[in-house]
Amino acid sequence: MIGRLNHVAIAVSDIDAATAIYRDTLGADVSSREEQPDHGVSTVFINLPNTKIELLEPLGDDSPIAKFLEKNPSGGIHHVCYEVDDILAARDKLVADGARVLGDGEPKIGAHGKPVLFLHPKDFLGTLTELEEA
Repeated sequence: MIGRLNHVAIAVSDIDAATAIYRDTLGADVSSREEQPDHGVSTVFINLPNTKIELLEPLGDDSPIAKFLEKNPSGGIHHVCYEVDDILAARDKLVADGARVLGDGEPKIGAHGKPVLFLHPKDFLGTLTELEEA
């Protein structure tokens, strides 16, 4: 069902400083910063030959990333994202198999302009998992 790894997301308290580490220290190709108000985050994507790293900074105090950073002040890996061919078919199979979809269970448009869903970390080895339609 899952396809390629789309990205690994890292929560950070200072997206500009984190971007500088990837761009200036590691020489990576980085995107511009974009606000994603529907998800409560600002994002920067680090473009790698085989996948991406997504830097996430809270956009407001009620951001899920703000809550993550309260528990993990240094930041850290927040989630992994896998591509799926058909997000609704993937959701339906996972729910039938007992997995929990976060939120209302309906896909939302993600940072790449494609439908995404998040799966409960307790169902996936303690890892928050995002599915993005390819």
